[in-house]
Amino acid sequence: MRLEQAILKNLIHNEDYLRKVLPFLKAEYFTDLTERTLFNEITSFTTTYNNTPLPEAIAIAVKERRNLTDDEVQKCEDYIKEIEDSPTEKTEIQWLVDKSEKFCQEKAIYNAVLGSISILDGKDKTHDKGAIPKILSDALAVSFDNSVGHDYLEDSDERYEFYHRKEERIPFDLDYFNKITKGGLPAKTLNIALAGTGVGKSLFMCHVASSCLVQGKNVLYITMEMAEEKIAERIDANLLNVTLDDLLDLPKDLYDKKVSRVREKCTGKLIIKEYPTASASTIHFRTLLNELNLKRSFTPDIIFVDYLNICCSGRIKAGSSINSYTYVKAIAEELRGLAVEYNVPVVSATQTTRSGYTSSDPGLEDTSESFGLPATADLMFALISSEELEELGQIMVKQLKNRYNDPTYYKRFTVGIDRAKMRLYDIEQSAQNGIIDAGHQDKPLNTFGAKEKKFEGFKV
Repeated sequence: MRLEQAILKNLIHNEDYLRKVLPFLKAEYFTDLTERTLFNEITSFTTTYNNTPLPEAIAIAVKERRNLTDDEVQKCEDYIKEIEDSPTEKTEIQWLVDKSEKFCQEKAIYNAVLGSISILDGKDKTHDKGAIPKILSDALAVSFDNSVGHDYLEDSDERYEFYHRKEERIPFDLDYFNKITKGGLPAKTLNIALAGTGVGKSLFMCHVASSCLVQGKNVLYITMEMAEEKIAERIDANLLNVTLDDLLDLPKDLYDKKVSRVREKCTGKLIIKEYPTASASTIHFRTLLNELNLKRSFTPDIIFVDYLNICCSGRIKAGSSINSYTYVKAIAEELRGLAVEYNVPVVSATQTTRSGYTSSDPGLEDTSESFGLPATADLMFALISSEELEELGQIMVKQLKNRYNDPTYYKRFTVGIDRAKMRLYDIEQSAQNGIIDAGHQDKPLNTFGAKEKKFEGFKV
């Protein structure tokens, strides 16, 4: 029995299979006219009567169709008789569901490719070439999702297990970042640093990427602002403990020796990939991930995108008459979708508005171009600098949004910064006095306002 026959037979005779599979099947997946006709009638019957269709009812519905010839009607009747007369075998439902899912995926991709060719040839007048990426992306995303939600009373055991399940996270090497995230970044999340030009967005991401590599994690760093070599240079400064200036004068033998030491203690890999500014979207990132998996057996544990605002959207055509709110929000949603699809945390950054650049107390409203970005992010924080903080070798962090913890818990804190070596580091607790706002205390330490006069001229 062909798979299409097995699908149609079980749609008629197996209610459990029908409920699981019918929402994802489409008539266009059946290339044979007879099978497509029968599928349409099965769908119509189920939608109308909320039950498995009777073979007799399907046969009558086919006869009543005015768009079929007598020969086509006869073929449908013969097909029904054939699947009814075929031996009823006990089929493993989950196996058939899995085969049906693969069937849908293959048909969707095949139809998408044919549709794209039709657009390129000019035969499809309803779509332009800009629609092709979305058509292909939608086809690749086809999958069965049978979850219909959490039953509060019936699923209490699963909920209890969730509360007590230790979620795997990628920890920071910075104490307060671990405190506000309850131990690090979980998978399937989007994490955003907000800062102005030159404050430290790329430095932060390069430092965290270096830290993850030392932990033995596989790291993918996508850059659209700087060249691959410049990012690698910054990571060299961090891991080799050498200033950017001294790197230029470092003898080759000493450089090789330092790199060898790093290689010995790093069990993971770091891949840096450059794309031209505003030319790449999650469609390109998916292609890259597939190629890395095939060519280098590389699967990332964490992905860095430097940075979000200079990505492009895979859903919205560049240059479309659409506002920045919608466009940037779309990019954020696509990046978070990538995080969910590949089960990794994604770390990125965004610019501040001009008013936010000099603000000593930035908020979500200071996000450049789109307030839709913080609506999508799981963790968002501002990096704040000033002349006095620079003199102290520090940078301030302010939480803006936090889905992992109470955002008032250590709402503001400082970390040490060494720009020459592209490093962040923990500072002594005494340096945090008067800055940290520990929201878990009965009387919050809201002393940041008193410090505003001291730290004048902030840059975010």
